[in-house]
Amino acid sequence: MSFYDSWSVVMMAVIAGFLLVFSAIIGAKLLAPYARERGKGVSYECGMLPIGRNWAQVHVRYYLIAILFLIFDVETVFIFPWAITFQSLPDFVFYEMLVFIGVLVAGLAYAWRRGVLEWR
Repeated sequence: MSFYDSWSVVMMAVIAGFLLVFSAIIGAKLLAPYARERGKGVSYECGMLPIGRNWAQVHVRYYLIAILFLIFDVETVFIFPWAITFQSLPDFVFYEMLVFIGVLVAGLAYAWRRGVLEWR
């Protein structure tokens, strides 16, 4: 079996995926009802008409907290499978996980020192 035989199936799947997504997007644009109304541009405020402008500036601290949450959420994605198969893994994997957790702790200490975690 040559290189091209093994990857031709992957390329056909990629092309089929692109065609399906592209046709779904085009079909949605052509078939979906569309009516421009003035009410569609108004922000929704729990059933009440909005007061003032509908644009509000968000502080960068919210984005930093969201990024920190994602980092530590991804950490759990890596640690759970490692913990399940820990007994059957070689010894060096333990030290690699210690390095991984050390990098995360260093990032948390940096964020803590910069005051990102303080709610003001």
